[in-house]
Amino acid sequence: MNAKVLKSKVVNRLKRKRRIRAKISGSALVPRVSVFKSNRFLSVQAIDDVASVTLAGLNSKAINHRSNKEGAVALAEAFAATLKKANVTEIVFDRNGYQYHGVIAAFGDALRANEIKF
Repeated sequence: MNAKVLKSKVVNRLKRKRRIRAKISGSALVPRVSVFKSNRFLSVQAIDDVASVTLAGLNSKAINHRSNKEGAVALAEAFAATLKKANVTEIVFDRNGYQYHGVIAAFGDALRANEIKF
């Protein structure tokens, strides 16, 4: 991929991110769960936007997994346990401009399988 195409992909994702982020917000009872995906790792955090506080965070590097579907499922299971420990059962899912497909969809489906509603 040449630099021009790569730059436009990043710019388009950031436009989608801003558009989505304008419509959703988290609170202490229903935090916003934001997912960041790089080529190597996944990172996820639960955010209370009212108080501007991160309630919980985890990345796939900490649990020795990569940015693939199996790693996303493992990260979702570990993150669901962290959320349950913090007494959070309902979230607002922020896909951060990524398409709900592949790794992001595997993460979301695994969260639902672990009884986290969104």
